[in-house]
Amino acid sequence: MAASFGWDLGGANIKLAQAEDDRVVAVHQIPCPLVSEPSKFDDAVDEALAHCTPNAAHAVTMTGELSDAFPSRAEGVAYLVAMMAEATGAETRFYNLRSGLVDAENAVEHWPEVASANWHASATLAASLCSEGLFVDVGTTTSDLIPLKSGKAAAKGLTDGDRLTEGELIYGGVVRTPVMAFAQQAPFKGRMQRMAAERFATMADVHRLTGELPDDADPYPTADQRGKTIEESAVRLARMLGRDADEADSIAWQALAHYVARRQLDQIEADARELFQREDLAADAPVIGAGCGRFLASQLANRLDRPYRDFAEIINCEPEAHDMTAACAPAAAMALLV
Repeated sequence: MAASFGWDLGGANIKLAQAEDDRVVAVHQIPCPLVSEPSKFDDAVDEALAHCTPNAAHAVTMTGELSDAFPSRAEGVAYLVAMMAEATGAETRFYNLRSGLVDAENAVEHWPEVASANWHASATLAASLCSEGLFVDVGTTTSDLIPLKSGKAAAKGLTDGDRLTEGELIYGGVVRTPVMAFAQQAPFKGRMQRMAAERFATMADVHRLTGELPDDADPYPTADQRGKTIEESAVRLARMLGRDADEADSIAWQALAHYVARRQLDQIEADARELFQREDLAADAPVIGAGCGRFLASQLANRLDRPYRDFAEIINCEPEAHDMTAACAPAAAMALLV
Protein backbone atom coordinates (compact mmCIF):
# COMPACT_ATOMS: atom_id res chain seq x y z
CA MET A 1 0.00 0.00 0.00
CA ALA A 2 1.28 3.52 -0.80
CA ALA A 3 2.11 5.77 2.13
CA SER A 4 -0.40 8.30 3.40
CA PHE A 5 0.54 11.55 5.11
CA GLY A 6 -1.46 13.47 7.67
CA TRP A 7 -0.81 17.17 8.22
CA ASP A 8 -1.73 19.37 11.17
CA LEU A 9 -0.97 23.00 10.30
CA GLY A 10 -0.54 24.99 13.50
CA GLY A 11 0.38 28.62 13.92
CA ALA A 12 3.62 27.73 15.72
CA ASN A 13 4.48 24.38 14.14
CA ILE A 14 3.51 21.93 11.43
CA LYS A 15 3.11 18.26 12.32
CA LEU A 16 3.42 15.52 9.70
CA ALA A 17 2.59 11.84 10.24
CA GLN A 18 3.27 8.99 7.84
CA ALA A 19 1.16 5.85 7.77
CA GLU A 20 1.66 2.63 5.83
CA ASP A 21 -0.77 -0.31 5.87
CA ASP A 22 -2.93 1.54 8.43
CA ARG A 23 0.00 1.86 10.80
CA VAL A 24 1.73 5.10 11.82
CA VAL A 25 5.42 4.66 11.10
CA ALA A 26 6.87 8.16 11.55
CA VAL A 27 5.92 11.61 12.85
CA HIS A 28 7.79 14.89 12.38
CA GLN A 29 7.30 18.34 13.92
CA ILE A 30 8.59 21.40 12.08
CA PRO A 31 8.54 24.74 13.97
CA CYS A 32 7.08 27.84 12.30
CA PRO A 33 8.68 31.15 13.27
CA LEU A 34 6.49 33.18 15.60
CA VAL A 35 6.15 36.04 13.11
CA SER A 36 3.16 37.65 11.37
CA GLU A 37 4.11 36.50 7.90
CA PRO A 38 2.10 33.90 5.92
CA SER A 39 5.18 32.70 4.05
CA LYS A 40 6.42 31.10 7.27
CA PHE A 41 3.92 28.31 6.56
CA ASP A 42 5.30 27.81 3.05
CA ASP A 43 8.84 27.51 4.40
CA ALA A 44 7.81 24.94 7.03
CA VAL A 45 5.83 22.92 4.46
CA ASP A 46 8.83 22.91 2.13
CA GLU A 47 10.91 21.46 4.96
CA ALA A 48 8.24 18.87 5.77
CA LEU A 49 7.95 17.74 2.14
CA ALA A 50 11.45 16.30 2.39
CA HIS A 51 9.91 13.54 4.53
CA CYS A 52 7.20 12.69 1.97
CA THR A 53 7.31 10.02 -0.71
CA PRO A 54 5.91 10.38 -4.25
CA ASN A 55 2.39 9.26 -5.18
CA ALA A 56 1.19 9.39 -1.58
CA ALA A 57 -2.23 10.43 -0.30
CA HIS A 58 -2.34 13.61 1.79
CA ALA A 59 -4.93 14.82 4.30
CA VAL A 60 -4.80 18.12 6.16
CA THR A 61 -6.28 19.68 9.26
CA MET A 62 -5.33 23.00 10.80
CA THR A 63 -5.37 25.63 13.52
CA GLY A 64 -2.94 27.95 11.73
CA GLU A 65 -5.76 30.11 10.37
CA LEU A 66 -5.85 31.69 13.84
CA SER A 67 -2.36 33.08 13.33
CA ASP A 68 -2.11 36.86 13.30
CA ALA A 69 -0.41 36.40 9.94
CA PHE A 70 -3.96 36.51 8.55
CA PRO A 71 -6.51 39.33 8.87
CA SER A 72 -9.35 36.81 9.33
CA ARG A 73 -9.87 33.10 9.88
CA ALA A 74 -11.57 32.75 6.50
CA GLU A 75 -8.54 34.22 4.72
CA GLY A 76 -6.28 31.98 6.77
CA VAL A 77 -8.13 28.84 5.72
CA ALA A 78 -8.11 29.94 2.07
CA TYR A 79 -4.35 30.58 2.17
CA LEU A 80 -3.48 27.30 3.87
CA VAL A 81 -5.76 25.25 1.61
CA ALA A 82 -4.29 26.80 -1.56
CA MET A 83 -0.75 26.35 -0.22
CA MET A 84 -1.27 22.65 0.51
CA ALA A 85 -3.10 21.94 -2.75
CA GLU A 86 -0.18 23.42 -4.64
CA ALA A 87 2.45 21.67 -2.53
CA THR A 88 0.91 18.19 -2.38
CA GLY A 89 -1.48 18.04 -5.33
CA ALA A 90 -5.10 18.55 -6.28
CA GLU A 91 -6.09 15.22 -4.73
CA THR A 92 -5.21 16.45 -1.23
CA ARG A 93 -8.14 16.28 1.17
CA PHE A 94 -9.02 18.59 4.06
CA TYR A 95 -10.81 17.74 7.29
CA ASN A 96 -14.33 19.13 7.68
CA LEU A 97 -15.77 18.36 11.10
CA ARG A 98 -19.24 17.79 9.65
CA SER A 99 -18.41 16.11 6.34
CA GLY A 100 -15.09 14.35 6.91
CA LEU A 101 -12.50 14.62 4.16
CA VAL A 102 -13.33 17.14 1.42
CA ASP A 103 -11.54 18.69 -1.56
CA ALA A 104 -9.94 22.13 -1.62
CA GLU A 105 -12.95 23.91 -3.14
CA ASN A 106 -15.29 22.53 -0.50
CA ALA A 107 -12.81 23.36 2.26
CA VAL A 108 -12.68 27.03 1.29
CA GLU A 109 -16.44 27.28 0.73
CA HIS A 110 -17.20 25.74 4.12
CA TRP A 111 -14.25 27.25 5.96
CA PRO A 112 -15.92 27.52 9.43
CA GLU A 113 -16.09 23.71 9.53
CA VAL A 114 -12.44 23.37 8.50
CA ALA A 115 -10.97 26.05 10.76
CA SER A 116 -9.44 24.65 13.96
CA ALA A 117 -11.02 21.23 13.40
CA ASN A 118 -7.93 19.20 14.29
CA TRP A 119 -9.30 18.21 17.71
CA HIS A 120 -12.34 16.64 16.05
CA ALA A 121 -10.20 14.47 13.77
CA SER A 122 -8.21 12.91 16.59
CA ALA A 123 -11.26 12.56 18.88
CA THR A 124 -13.23 10.90 16.07
CA LEU A 125 -10.45 8.37 15.50
CA ALA A 126 -10.12 7.76 19.25
CA ALA A 127 -13.89 7.18 19.56
CA SER A 128 -13.79 4.59 16.80
CA LEU A 129 -11.25 2.61 18.84
CA CYS A 130 -12.49 3.32 22.37
CA SER A 131 -16.23 3.87 22.31
CA GLU A 132 -16.55 5.62 25.69
CA GLY A 133 -14.20 7.85 27.62
CA LEU A 134 -12.76 11.36 27.78
CA PHE A 135 -10.18 12.33 25.17
CA VAL A 136 -7.74 14.83 26.70
CA ASP A 137 -5.16 16.40 24.38
CA VAL A 138 -2.86 18.78 26.26
CA GLY A 139 -0.61 20.61 23.82
CA THR A 140 1.76 23.54 23.87
CA THR A 141 -1.01 26.16 23.81
CA THR A 142 -4.42 24.56 24.39
CA SER A 143 -6.09 21.61 26.09
CA ASP A 144 -8.98 19.74 24.43
CA LEU A 145 -11.42 17.72 26.54
CA ILE A 146 -13.76 15.72 24.31
CA PRO A 147 -16.26 13.17 25.67
CA LEU A 148 -16.45 9.97 23.64
CA LYS A 149 -19.79 8.15 23.72
CA SER A 150 -21.29 5.37 21.61
CA GLY A 151 -18.24 5.41 19.36
CA LYS A 152 -18.51 9.10 18.48
CA ALA A 153 -17.04 12.41 19.63
CA ALA A 154 -19.81 13.80 21.86
CA ALA A 155 -18.72 17.45 21.78
CA LYS A 156 -21.45 20.07 22.14
CA GLY A 157 -19.25 22.87 20.86
CA LEU A 158 -17.86 22.88 17.34
CA THR A 159 -16.25 26.33 17.15
CA ASP A 160 -13.53 27.45 19.56
CA GLY A 161 -15.91 29.99 21.07
CA ASP A 162 -18.61 27.41 21.75
CA ARG A 163 -16.07 24.89 23.01
CA LEU A 164 -14.76 27.44 25.51
CA THR A 165 -18.35 27.95 26.65
CA GLU A 166 -18.96 24.20 27.01
CA GLY A 167 -15.76 23.51 28.95
CA GLU A 168 -14.39 21.40 26.09
CA LEU A 169 -11.48 23.73 25.36
CA ILE A 170 -9.05 25.34 27.77
CA TYR A 171 -6.86 27.94 26.13
CA GLY A 172 -3.78 26.90 28.03
CA GLY A 173 -1.09 24.30 27.46
CA VAL A 174 2.23 23.17 28.91
CA VAL A 175 4.62 25.34 26.89
CA ARG A 176 3.61 28.71 25.46
CA THR A 177 0.93 29.72 27.97
CA PRO A 178 1.86 32.56 30.37
CA VAL A 179 2.01 31.47 34.01
CA MET A 180 -0.56 34.10 35.00
CA ALA A 181 -3.21 32.16 33.04
CA PHE A 182 -3.33 29.56 35.81
CA ALA A 183 -2.21 31.39 38.96
CA GLN A 184 -2.73 34.98 40.04
CA GLN A 185 -1.24 34.39 43.47
CA ALA A 186 1.10 31.84 45.00
CA PRO A 187 2.79 30.97 48.30
CA PHE A 188 6.31 32.23 48.98
CA LYS A 189 8.16 31.89 52.28
CA GLY A 190 5.01 31.03 54.16
CA ARG A 191 2.75 33.77 52.79
CA MET A 192 0.50 34.13 49.77
CA GLN A 193 1.40 36.92 47.40
CA ARG A 194 0.06 38.16 44.09
CA MET A 195 1.82 37.30 40.85
CA ALA A 196 2.70 39.75 38.11
CA ALA A 197 0.25 40.02 35.22
CA GLU A 198 3.14 39.88 32.78
CA ARG A 199 4.69 37.26 30.50
CA PHE A 200 7.88 36.93 32.49
CA ALA A 201 7.61 33.14 32.43
CA THR A 202 5.61 30.46 30.63
CA MET A 203 4.27 27.06 31.59
CA ALA A 204 7.33 25.51 29.91
CA ASP A 205 9.38 27.00 32.76
CA VAL A 206 6.94 25.57 35.30
CA HIS A 207 7.00 22.06 33.88
CA ARG A 208 10.77 22.13 33.38
CA LEU A 209 11.13 22.86 37.09
CA THR A 210 8.74 20.02 38.01
CA GLY A 211 10.77 17.71 35.77
CA GLU A 212 7.78 16.68 33.65
CA LEU A 213 8.25 18.57 30.38
CA PRO A 214 9.48 16.29 27.57
CA ASP A 215 12.81 17.38 26.14
CA ASP A 216 11.40 17.98 22.64
CA ALA A 217 8.20 19.73 23.69
CA ASP A 218 9.49 23.32 23.63
CA PRO A 219 11.08 24.48 20.37
CA TYR A 220 10.09 28.12 21.00
CA PRO A 221 12.04 31.11 22.34
CA THR A 222 11.74 31.72 26.07
CA ALA A 223 10.03 34.80 27.48
CA ASP A 224 13.36 36.56 28.06
CA GLN A 225 15.06 35.10 24.95
CA ARG A 226 17.58 33.32 27.19
CA GLY A 227 18.30 29.63 27.77
CA LYS A 228 16.22 26.69 28.97
CA THR A 229 18.19 25.33 31.90
CA ILE A 230 16.52 24.69 35.24
CA GLU A 231 18.34 27.70 36.67
CA GLU A 232 17.21 30.01 33.87
CA SER A 233 13.62 28.80 34.25
CA ALA A 234 13.82 29.59 37.97
CA VAL A 235 14.99 33.13 37.17
CA ARG A 236 11.96 33.69 34.95
CA LEU A 237 9.53 32.18 37.47
CA ALA A 238 10.98 34.37 40.24
CA ARG A 239 10.17 37.41 38.11
CA MET A 240 6.50 36.41 38.34
CA LEU A 241 6.77 37.20 42.06
CA GLY A 242 8.70 40.41 41.44
CA ARG A 243 11.82 38.74 42.79
CA ASP A 244 15.27 37.48 41.86
CA ALA A 245 16.06 33.78 41.91
CA ASP A 246 18.81 34.27 44.54
CA GLU A 247 16.16 35.26 47.10
CA ALA A 248 15.41 31.57 47.67
CA ASP A 249 16.99 28.18 47.04
CA SER A 250 16.13 25.83 44.17
CA ILE A 251 13.74 23.82 46.33
CA ALA A 252 11.57 26.93 46.87
CA TRP A 253 11.31 27.60 43.13
CA GLN A 254 10.51 23.97 42.43
CA ALA A 255 7.79 24.15 45.09
CA LEU A 256 6.38 27.23 43.38
CA ALA A 257 6.40 25.42 40.04
CA HIS A 258 4.53 22.45 41.54
CA TYR A 259 1.96 24.86 42.99
CA VAL A 260 1.30 26.45 39.57
CA ALA A 261 1.21 23.02 37.88
CA ARG A 262 -1.45 21.88 40.36
CA ARG A 263 -3.55 24.94 39.56
CA GLN A 264 -3.41 24.02 35.87
CA LEU A 265 -4.48 20.46 36.66
CA ASP A 266 -7.25 21.80 38.94
CA GLN A 267 -8.79 23.62 35.97
CA ILE A 268 -8.57 20.56 33.74
CA GLU A 269 -10.07 18.39 36.49
CA ALA A 270 -13.00 20.75 37.08
CA ASP A 271 -13.98 20.69 33.41
CA ALA A 272 -13.38 16.94 33.13
CA ARG A 273 -15.68 16.16 36.05
CA GLU A 274 -18.46 18.22 34.50
CA LEU A 275 -18.06 16.45 31.15
CA PHE A 276 -18.05 12.96 32.68
CA GLN A 277 -21.23 13.90 34.54
CA ARG A 278 -22.86 15.65 31.58
CA GLU A 279 -22.49 12.62 29.34
CA ASP A 280 -23.16 10.11 32.15
CA LEU A 281 -20.07 8.14 31.19
CA ALA A 282 -19.47 4.78 32.83
CA ALA A 283 -17.41 4.62 36.01
CA ASP A 284 -14.69 2.69 34.20
CA ALA A 285 -14.63 4.94 31.11
CA PRO A 286 -10.98 5.89 30.68
CA VAL A 287 -9.10 9.12 30.21
CA ILE A 288 -7.31 8.92 26.84
CA GLY A 289 -4.24 11.14 26.82
CA ALA A 290 -2.62 12.89 23.87
CA GLY A 291 -0.36 15.87 23.28
CA CYS A 292 3.09 16.73 24.61
CA GLY A 293 1.42 17.50 27.96
CA ARG A 294 -0.40 14.18 28.30
CA PHE A 295 1.42 13.65 31.59
CA LEU A 296 -1.35 15.91 32.94
CA ALA A 297 -3.98 13.60 31.43
CA SER A 298 -2.37 10.69 33.29
CA GLN A 299 -2.43 12.67 36.52
CA LEU A 300 -6.06 13.57 35.83
CA ALA A 301 -6.96 9.88 35.54
CA ASN A 302 -5.35 9.27 38.94
CA ARG A 303 -7.32 12.12 40.50
CA LEU A 304 -10.57 10.80 39.04
CA ASP A 305 -9.72 7.18 39.88
CA ARG A 306 -10.22 6.18 36.26
CA PRO A 307 -8.13 4.07 33.89
CA TYR A 308 -5.62 5.87 31.69
CA ARG A 309 -4.92 4.98 28.08
CA ASP A 310 -2.35 6.62 25.86
CA PHE A 311 -3.49 7.65 22.36
CA ALA A 312 -0.53 5.85 20.78
CA GLU A 313 -1.56 2.62 22.53
CA ILE A 314 -5.07 2.51 21.10
CA ILE A 315 -4.01 3.04 17.48
CA ASN A 316 -1.71 1.01 15.25
CA CYS A 317 1.73 2.55 15.70
CA GLU A 318 5.38 1.60 15.37
CA PRO A 319 7.06 1.51 18.81
CA GLU A 320 9.74 4.04 17.82
CA ALA A 321 7.01 6.51 16.75
CA HIS A 322 4.99 6.09 19.97
CA ASP A 323 5.83 9.35 21.75
CA MET A 324 5.57 11.61 18.71
CA THR A 325 2.34 9.91 17.59
CA ALA A 326 0.72 10.67 20.93
CA ALA A 327 2.16 14.20 20.96
CA CYS A 328 0.90 14.89 17.41
CA ALA A 329 -2.43 13.06 17.55
CA PRO A 330 -4.31 15.13 14.90
CA ALA A 331 -1.60 14.52 12.28
CA ALA A 332 -1.57 10.81 13.08
CA ALA A 333 -5.36 10.72 12.88
CA MET A 334 -5.30 12.38 9.45
CA ALA A 335 -2.73 9.88 8.17
CA LEU A 336 -4.96 7.01 9.25
CA LEU A 337 -8.31 8.54 8.24
CA VAL A 338 -7.19 9.22 4.68
